[in-house]
Amino acid sequence: MNHLDTIEPSELRSRLQAGEQPNMIDVREDEEVAEGMISGAKHIPLGQLPQHTDELDPEQEWILICRSGYRSERACEYLQQLGFRHVVNMTGGMLQWNSES
Repeated sequence: MNHLDTIEPSELRSRLQAGEQPNMIDVREDEEVAEGMISGAKHIPLGQLPQHTDELDPEQEWILICRSGYRSERACEYLQQLGFRHVVNMTGGMLQWNSES
């Protein structure tokens, strides 16, 4: 099992406020993202991720986001199995992101 990198929502917010434009993928379902997404994130529901991996550069950093951090952790593990080197799970998901805003 590969080590899984994580980022706290506050750290991601700081990077965004500093002008960084990290690659972010929101793996929640359509009805969940309708309630709001992090600006700049790409929406790919977890179940559709296998059909979209060819659009993602495996050498770049990808931050994965979901509601609580569980589905994005699964997505990170899946991408790691495909050879992605820099996948990062946002801990606490959008629940924590929204509680800090």
